[in-house]
This record gives sequence, structure tokens and C-alpha cells, in this order.
Amino acid sequence: MPLSFESINHGSIAFGFFNIESDLLLLENNFIFADEFCKYIMDLADTGFNKEIEAEWKVWQIPWGPDMGDLMGAMHGLHYSGFFGELYRKYPFPASQIDFKQKPDGWKTQGDIKEILAKYGRFTSIRFCVDAGGNNIRIGDYAFTKTVFKELIRYVWVGGYPKWKDGEQPSYVADMMASVTQKKDTLFNPSIKGDN
Repeated sequence: MPLSFESINHGSIAFGFFNIESDLLLLENNFIFADEFCKYIMDLADTGFNKEIEAEWKVWQIPWGPDMGDLMGAMHGLHYSGFFGELYRKYPFPASQIDFKQKPDGWKTQGDIKEILAKYGRFTSIRFCVDAGGNNIRIGDYAFTKTVFKELIRYVWVGGYPKWKDGEQPSYVADMMASVTQKKDTLFNPSIKGDN
């Protein structure tokens, strides 16, 4: 499930996984597959923070409204409209609460999910930037403190809520965390895995 994270400029925003069969993440109305998110974070870790960083992240965007649909309604089988409705019609919420765990092989559904995304949204670029020292991070329209940005990364590390099935992360998540936890830069330390 997406969780609420505090942005600098838009108050609380939603970020996270929203279907256990998929590794697609949402950031409000922007959507990015977790393997791509992890790749971007690894690229960031390799760059360092002695100067401002600017990059483009490729994302899917769906406008708010009918094309987006109703996530909670789709999850509960009440409203199958828009993107969320079609996604949950194909990959319904598990019948048993015990099966509500993020699947580490969610990347296998990317082909199906991209076909659904293409019906409702557009594939585009958003601006990603970090100020010198890594104290202010912007993803598209949303700005975050270093602390909150680390919380986004930690969310992916643990598999969000309800966490990875059997505690098993996809290899790309483990690779991302190995990359960022080896860095001495201020953005990634104290450790993302810790409580800071």
C-alpha cells in the first residue's frame, strides 16, 4: 500500500506499491517500476554530492480523474474504473489477508502493466534534482528533505506495507541497497537501513 510522506512543497503525498502482483510504484500521479527507481538511485549514489545534480527520470503519468480511477474502490472490488480498476480486475486483491505481501517477482507483470498504463497515461520525463550536499531533493513537482527521501528508499527496501513476501527482496533492490550503503556521501548516511 502507498504510504503518506511529507513533501516540502505539497504537504503529505502518497508514495509506494499499490498491487502485490506488480512492482510499480506511484508518486501521486507519477508511476515508475521499482527496478527503474532502484537503477536511478544507484546512478545517484555513483555520482556523489559535491555539486548540484540534475537528471531526467522516465515515468508514466496519469491525469487525476476518470483515467486514474479509484484505488480503494478497485482494491475492495467496488469500482473497476480507469487504470486502477483495470489493473485490479486483472490482478485482484488477495482473498486471504495472510497472502497480502508484496511479491518479489512483481517485475514479471511489467508487460501487462505497461499495456494498461498506455491506455490511460503517457510515458514522459520528469526532472530529478539534488542540491549540493544532498539536503533538498526534487522528483518532478515534489521536493523532499534528505530525511524523507531516505524514507522513500527505505520503503522500497522493506517492500513497503505489507513488506516483501517471505522477507525476500528482488535482486535489484538488494543491489540498490548495497550501492547506497557503501557511500560516504551525506545523502545516504547515516545508513538508510537505520532509524535516521
